[in-house]
Amino acid sequence: MNYITPLSLIIGYFFIFSLGLAVTIYIIRNLKNYGTRLLGLLTAATVFSLGIIHATFYILSVVIFFSEDINILFWKFSILSWFISLIITALLFSFFREYKKIKPSPFLFYTLLLGLSIGALLTPDSITLNLNTSIPSSIIFIDPSLINYSFNVITGTITLAFQILTIPYYLYIAIIIKIRSKKKEDSLPILINAIIFSIPISLYILYLLFHHTLLRELFIIILWVSYFGVSITLVKKPELFFVIPNRIYSINIYHKSGILIYSYNFKDQPEIKTESTIWGNILIGLNHILSEFLDKKDKINVIQTKEADVVVKYEEDSGYALIVITNRKNSIVEDLMRNFSNEFKRKYKNELNEILDINKIINVSEFSDLKDLIEKFFQLYL
Repeated sequence: MNYITPLSLIIGYFFIFSLGLAVTIYIIRNLKNYGTRLLGLLTAATVFSLGIIHATFYILSVVIFFSEDINILFWKFSILSWFISLIITALLFSFFREYKKIKPSPFLFYTLLLGLSIGALLTPDSITLNLNTSIPSSIIFIDPSLINYSFNVITGTITLAFQILTIPYYLYIAIIIKIRSKKKEDSLPILINAIIFSIPISLYILYLLFHHTLLRELFIIILWVSYFGVSITLVKKPELFFVIPNRIYSINIYHKSGILIYSYNFKDQPEIKTESTIWGNILIGLNHILSEFLDKKDKINVIQTKEADVVVKYEEDSGYALIVITNRKNSIVEDLMRNFSNEFKRKYKNELNEILDINKIINVSEFSDLKDLIEKFFQLYL
């Protein structure tokens, strides 16, 4: 018996399992780094599903022989976890393309295919195990080349269709993201990831067609290598998750009297038509009225519209409000606003103290060099 292949796969499995567990825990602990809570949870679910669930069932079905029925069951679970991972990844790609807008047609189609797959796998003889050696009398490690799986016509067709349709969908979304991205280099990892991820999917398709175990082993090896690279990216560059789909349209600073101190409009944002000055005056006016009746904690800090979220950070001690118009309010935008506001108060402490009295004349030219400070803190969105 050849022990090199099963031992190599087992070593690789424990490495991927440990990596998947560590990255999943890291993402869950740092959800705010991934744009929104939902986006972070979907990312963690993908990492967990591929690196832990799918990897475990794959190893149990091809490296260890329990019995014919148990191994077939593990192989079916590996297929389902693989399909679920593909669906979650498709959802992530949709979020990369645009916040809160998931195209219903592909999602419903993939859900339908998943339902058909579950139904097909539950039927008798949907998958058969072919063992190229005598059936062991006990649980043993086995050379993966000796154990093979074949699908009946219905199960094989659904499994093929699921994966054949996945490749062009991933590539299409990745290309659209790259075309629409403000910074092409930011979206490049998404396109590269889609291309690389298409390779193991293609190998799985070839395995289904030709039933060569070498194709199956190449599938898992390349998948794990891709998984390692993506996992490192998820930890090292989580900003991909909010820079690509998130947009900031303008940043405005208003004195408590309602006078605009400074306004910065981001370029190449034709889709937003909301006038920042109108929103700023509305918000300032509303909160002047509310301040007569409510505590500070009750004041408005966001107005949601169809096209944008208007996020407001009040600095009552310094007498101004920071207003950011974005397509989606999230913790990253709020953190950037907080950091910018702290630096703004520190740098312009004297100027802000002078205009605390609303009866004093405000010289907005004293804040004319705010452009550099804004670009320093919001450089990812430039």
